[in-house]
Amino acid sequence: MNRRDFTAALAVAMASTAMPLWAQTAEAPVLPVVPDMFLGKADAKVVLTEYASYTCPHCATFHQQVFKDLKRDYIDTGKIKFVYREVFFDRYGLWAAMVARCGGDLRYFGIQEILYSTQQEWAASDDPATVVENLRRVGRTAGLENDALDACLNDAAMAQAMVNKYQEDTKADNITSTPSFMLNGVQHSNMNYADLKALLDAELAK
Repeated sequence: MNRRDFTAALAVAMASTAMPLWAQTAEAPVLPVVPDMFLGKADAKVVLTEYASYTCPHCATFHQQVFKDLKRDYIDTGKIKFVYREVFFDRYGLWAAMVARCGGDLRYFGIQEILYSTQQEWAASDDPATVVENLRRVGRTAGLENDALDACLNDAAMAQAMVNKYQEDTKADNITSTPSFMLNGVQHSNMNYADLKALLDAELAK
């Protein structure tokens, strides 16, 4: 999936939610900090960063076919730090990321697993209201309450901060497709587990 201009989609996404209080004033909001989400050993010498979109079919395939082995062999064993960075090609992907982050650090990757495993279900509709309700259902499955989900989905300042981070990170690493990977600062395209394992082992051996 190649990168597309997100400006128009973001405008539609904002217009579809309730107007926040700051939008009715002359003052711009102070945007929140959007941290990287990661698993594994925080100070590992090998850092694998994935750039992916929740609406990207190839990303879903990677998480269904490769990520489980990666997590078992390298993340859970403390060999590497795995960083996940969200890419937004459309408003559905942004909303999905907002629901995932609504669960906080402890639930983020659990919600991520649900989003990727059910991607063809929650993202299938052309009706934005249906997709929002599908995402709320994903959140409720992960134990989130409706009020919390509504607050997260209507947090325009967080949405803008997330988009800003996406744009800054992808520009810095020259990311043009998803999934893409940065392994200790070197970019790699999508790959199978055998090829990824070889790269990780070579980096760990240095």
